[in-house]
Amino acid sequence: MEAHELLQSWRDTIQQSTGPLYKGIVQALALSVQQGVLKEGDRLPTQRLIASVLGTNLTTVTRAFREAHQIGLVDATAGRGTFIRIGAATRQWQATRTSIVDMTMNLPPVPNLPSLATSMQTDFQNLFKSQSMSSLMSYRVTGGTYDERYQGAKWIEPLIGSRRPDDIVVTSGAQTALAAALSVLASPGDIILTEKMTYPGLRTVASQLGILLVGVDGDEQGFLPSALEEACQTYCPKAIYCTPTIQNPTTITLPFSRRQSLVKIAHDAGIYIIEDDPYSLLLDNPIPALASLERGRVIYIATLAKVLSPGLRTAYVALPNPEIHQRFVAAVRAFSLTNAGLLSALTLRWMQTGQAKTILAGIKSEFRLRQSVARNILGDRPGMDPNGPHIWLHLPSSWNSSDFVAYAHHRGLSLLPSSVFSVSGSSPANVRISLGGIHAINDLEKAMKDVLTLLRYNRADNKTPIV
Repeated sequence: MEAHELLQSWRDTIQQSTGPLYKGIVQALALSVQQGVLKEGDRLPTQRLIASVLGTNLTTVTRAFREAHQIGLVDATAGRGTFIRIGAATRQWQATRTSIVDMTMNLPPVPNLPSLATSMQTDFQNLFKSQSMSSLMSYRVTGGTYDERYQGAKWIEPLIGSRRPDDIVVTSGAQTALAAALSVLASPGDIILTEKMTYPGLRTVASQLGILLVGVDGDEQGFLPSALEEACQTYCPKAIYCTPTIQNPTTITLPFSRRQSLVKIAHDAGIYIIEDDPYSLLLDNPIPALASLERGRVIYIATLAKVLSPGLRTAYVALPNPEIHQRFVAAVRAFSLTNAGLLSALTLRWMQTGQAKTILAGIKSEFRLRQSVARNILGDRPGMDPNGPHIWLHLPSSWNSSDFVAYAHHRGLSLLPSSVFSVSGSSPANVRISLGGIHAINDLEKAMKDVLTLLRYNRADNKTPIV
């Protein structure tokens, strides 16, 4: 079929479809594949020609092609064009439902507290009564008020020990704190050591600042001390970044002996540690933080996004000395100026009234329930911390990470491939499954059963790449 004839048939399909135009283009493309009009390996018309014939813009067609790639219909090769993907016409790759269950974000589930919505309404009313509107709607003090820093110190005291309010800085989330910490400790071209699989936000910040990341070998207990020592000698890094408790994505928690080794290695190398600790408060008896072992060597970051709500946009940062403190506050001022007044006031009130601890208890209970549901369906596997927000799922030998994520997307599940977290080396056959974003437990059970179905699908006789 000639290109213009093909695209005219697409126009007819698009006119009968509902929803955004780019979705209609994808539906028309899929129908052409299903009817055999387009066959595996066929080259598609150029995006400019498609836009011209369909009477739309190039951006819409580009978005449609991106969607078609994500659901496994097409492949694109630079300089050659876009082709119907091998396997695109195979029935088992067709989506079985239109909605996508998103399990890509590590969000805390909304706890089952009937009074929470009412409490929030009451808290905001009391804030408006006790504080002037101009104060709530104005710029705040960079780094937090004394009361905010005092409550922050109390919040993280069970993890790092007693700190003065002057040692604490309140930032608008952990990402701001991480950007400030890297900018203070390193310059473009400098090296930061981290786990080989690490938090994607670190990669984003490092790339933006021109800082290089080097992944260090580890085992089921985290960093290998010998590998960390060798990396310090080889690369002369400016700092070590790590998440010692329920590491993202591997779920590894460093035992106390490894924490002692890590702190000693950093001390001997004369470098700082950036300790990202979003999850320790999900545990009843967390292992002492690195910042409690040598406070003069560690920038400690504890966000509320994973234990209360990302909507609060609040993180507490404990800093090791006055010089770092001064430079860190200057960096925070440059990146975000101040926290949001309304959210800061609500967070402070929750800390003062004990509501924050009530919400934390509800989220801990909910995460444990969700991990139990996952374990009952998937079985007891590595990468499943009973207190954690996610699963680091190891795949059967017939799968690689990207193909499994593409297959899952066709089946209505959105997961994260290991490549998102990889700093160096090849990406393992793992995917991260976040458990907090699904609202209802029944929906989570359905999603876990779907994951199990995907794991049981045998690709041994068909290893055609999907992505």
